Amino acid sequence: MASAFPLALPVLLLNLALLVFFIYVVVLIVRALRKYLRSGPDGKNPPEQAKTLGETLKAHRTSRGFTQEYVAESLGVSRQAVSKWENGTSDPSTANLMALAKLYGLSVDELLKQVETTE
Repeated sequence: MASAFPLALPVLLLNLALLVFFIYVVVLIVRALRKYLRSGPDGKNPPEQAKTLGETLKAHRTSRGFTQEYVAESLGVSRQAVSKWENGTSDPSTANLMALAKLYGLSVDELLKQVETTE
């Protein structure tokens, strides 16, 4: 019996190490699955729900890879105007809002539905 005890300890430690490794792998798989399920159809995380018109405009601009300069040139306004719209310092006119929606491939209603209303 004395000879069985020294072999039991290494086997026990090996089993414990395998159990810890298995748990670690399961945790990594669960994290990866959660990240995958939260990602959008292109594999990237979708933009968070914007709360203001400026955040919505910026989210659409960056998701399409447009610069403020490109948007400004497309609409015939200054880059500073686009910056002010995105920062919430000012709001675009109705005509510019319609042009922004068209540039982003949305209707004005779709663009404005993403803006959280504050009551």
